[in-house]
Amino acid sequence: MSKDSVRFGIVGAGTIGAFHAEAIRAVEGARLTAVFDSVAERSRDFGAKHGIESYADLDRFLAQAPIDAVTVATPTGLHASVAIPAARAGKHVLCEKPLDTTAEKAQSIVDACRQAGVILSPVFQNRFGAGAMAMKEAIVAGRFGRLLFVSGRIKWLRSQEYYDSGAWRGTWEFDGGGCLMNQSIHTIDLMLHFAGAPSEVFGYTATRTHARLETEDNACAVVRFASGAMGVIESSTSCAPGFPLQIEVSGERGTAAIEGDAIVRWQFADTDPLDASILAGMGGKSLGDGASDPKAIGIEGHRRQIEDMVRAILQGTKPAVDGAEARLPVELVCGIYESMKTGRPYRFAGGTP
Repeated sequence: MSKDSVRFGIVGAGTIGAFHAEAIRAVEGARLTAVFDSVAERSRDFGAKHGIESYADLDRFLAQAPIDAVTVATPTGLHASVAIPAARAGKHVLCEKPLDTTAEKAQSIVDACRQAGVILSPVFQNRFGAGAMAMKEAIVAGRFGRLLFVSGRIKWLRSQEYYDSGAWRGTWEFDGGGCLMNQSIHTIDLMLHFAGAPSEVFGYTATRTHARLETEDNACAVVRFASGAMGVIESSTSCAPGFPLQIEVSGERGTAAIEGDAIVRWQFADTDPLDASILAGMGGKSLGDGASDPKAIGIEGHRRQIEDMVRAILQGTKPAVDGAEARLPVELVCGIYESMKTGRPYRFAGGTP
């Protein structure tokens, strides 16, 4: 690794891998240098298209490719099988969401990266949006007072063709869940980012409009946070025509809401010098969230996160998205699934309101 750039190798030459290739190339100080895919032809084609080395053997890729960091862009259920050996090979890890299909597997990735002394950057690019950052700053500044409600709605639309495009989609083994684990994980991460750890959750899930799925395409859950705040999660890949994600935060001294990444409500008991610029930009353009088309998600959030990771590697700063935090969204979703099975609230260890 040079002093002014980080060499990235992508694992997974599919749609998400191509998306990451574009984002990496948009970051100063990041270089795309290699790709691995278990399907040799797909790896070769990806490598030829991007002018980089291609590999079809993971061990050889980790040992021989000119890389400092690995982007894990495989189906979720394969994340640990890539991220852990990458960390042990001394590579920094940028891992797509969710970290893996269970909290235990997610923790195994966190532990492997910590033990190897490499940076783990779980992809939660929505944290880098202007609306989300303004919301977090207002919470930290105490403008909401005590938080009362933090709720999220993810009423997206995915076609049957989308699920049929990959046999792994909608399976427990490789997708880890349905609309909650795949499409809603970013919103759930933001809810936890804003409200803190959960204490318990009660949920319902259903498969209403898609064939073949082992997992849900609709879900609703009620969450209690350790702080005493409460929230509702509405999640779907069945709602036409597909709507931008929504998060609303309410406290004893104010309420704010974002849609996509645009602030659509910003009302507080007090005023702040920055309020004027936020109010002037309310309803502005979002980074793009793929409400009805997964390919419509823009690269800007990913670009910002990769830029943050490169800075952490080269300058020794702390990444904005901490690897250990990535376990919580997975654990919350798995808690909803467990609640659906038992008909009782799922309680989290150490989370008493």
